[in-house]
Amino acid sequence: MRVDLQAIAMGQEWLVHIFNENAHIGAVALGEFDFKNERASVSVVTRLGHKDDVIAQRAAYSISKSTRKAVCVVVGIHLEDITQSEITRLTENALGAVQDFLKQHTGDSPGTHQVLANPD
Repeated sequence: MRVDLQAIAMGQEWLVHIFNENAHIGAVALGEFDFKNERASVSVVTRLGHKDDVIAQRAAYSISKSTRKAVCVVVGIHLEDITQSEITRLTENALGAVQDFLKQHTGDSPGTHQVLANPD
């Protein structure tokens, strides 16, 4: 189950879109790094009837904590009549794409537009 991650630098911050072939806006998460307490905090907004908030929250937290930068993550993954095992695989693939992104960008200044694919 293919999941793509597209990241665009916005100054020193990131705008990240995680999606599949049925891309849409399902949930939006804003991650912020708190330098005083050395922790990340996330706020999430989910569209009615969508379940993309789990991936959005986890992605925003991981990216903000690892990069120590603000991030806005938009997730839109859709699969008709999805099963629990498919949800698990899609979640693993999405979070794997986040880890691939972090391997490339942790500690670096945001660069140009990146696209990562995590096929399965």
